Amino acid sequence: MRLDINLASQPYEDARQFWIRWGSAAGALGLVTLILLTLVITGFVNSRRDRVAMAQKRALIAERDRIRTQAQQFLNLPENRATRDQSQFLNQLIERKAFSWTKVLESLEKVMPPRVHVVSISPQLDEDNQLALKMIVAGDSRDRAIELARRMEDSRRFAQTAILRAAHADSQTGDTEQVEIAAIYIPESPSEAANTAASSRSTTGAPGKAKTAKGSKR
Repeated sequence: MRLDINLASQPYEDARQFWIRWGSAAGALGLVTLILLTLVITGFVNSRRDRVAMAQKRALIAERDRIRTQAQQFLNLPENRATRDQSQFLNQLIERKAFSWTKVLESLEKVMPPRVHVVSISPQLDEDNQLALKMIVAGDSRDRAIELARRMEDSRRFAQTAILRAAHADSQTGDTEQVEIAAIYIPESPSEAANTAASSRSTTGAPGKAKTAKGSKR
């Protein structure tokens, strides 16, 4: 029987395998550390940029509020109250003139659930010169009125939609529920109105082009 005896003073170790294994692990750990460090530095730079932008926006808002406060104080002076009241009256007239019942009813028609209709509607200007609508809708289900409020809130034409009150209705038309809804109406911007007009013109112009092409074929 043959015996292999190691007479070396230190046990035999394969250094090459050791460095391959632990060197690869150390390299992978270093790469991960470098990636994490890069992400941390990038996030810090981006957050600093965001903080600077937020500080600039806050400064602009504070400056606007300061100018607005000074203007209000100036208009609240006894000698300027008549001018203030006249300007507010003129602004209300301008806003009411810009108010389009057709646009409002078209916007409501797009979000109105079935078997719900408008009983009454009234616009008024709030403190921020926004068009606030108060309307009463009727139908055979209160859930449909709640659905209308949800659709209005999801629409681009209405904001801050809230249900003020709900009550039972005694009507011969089949309406059993009446709900009062308040909302802020957001009119179309000039660019949106121009795009809508252009789209309607292109839609109405398409049949005419087709008809002309058909006539030339003959």
